[in-house]
Amino acid sequence: MSSVVAPHDAIEIQADHKIIRRINPKQHIVFDKNRGYNRISSKAFKPSSGPNGGMSVDLEARIRAEGHDPKIYVTTPVFTGSVFFKACDVRALALWIGYDPLPDNPSHGEVWGSPRPNRFRRDQVSGLQQTAKWYVSLQDVEIR
Repeated sequence: MSSVVAPHDAIEIQADHKIIRRINPKQHIVFDKNRGYNRISSKAFKPSSGPNGGMSVDLEARIRAEGHDPKIYVTTPVFTGSVFFKACDVRALALWIGYDPLPDNPSHGEVWGSPRPNRFRRDQVSGLQQTAKWYVSLQDVEIR
């Protein structure tokens, strides 16, 4: 989904806030023949292709402020797993994090590249994957 919000870095999103990326096993899990196990594909750490499209995320602090259990909130029949990054780790990769509420998900946000919102450099994709930790783990799947 392409963002309708102009890319920005929201200062209200504090350094220690958790930025959650939902994982769809059908789209984001691959079998790594070299390592002999299932892992999350780098595709899960890339933005969408629209002109202002970033990487779709959920903002844990917003979910909690709305009175929801974040692990239940981000888990659906399609997105059965999720990982998280700390906002400081995302920003250390020269990426922006901002609010992009959706009608059915007011806690939705985006991570954007700068200066091109819908482009992450290879080192940024790798950096996200390296700093990611399980939020809702998937059985028999490694992050990297």
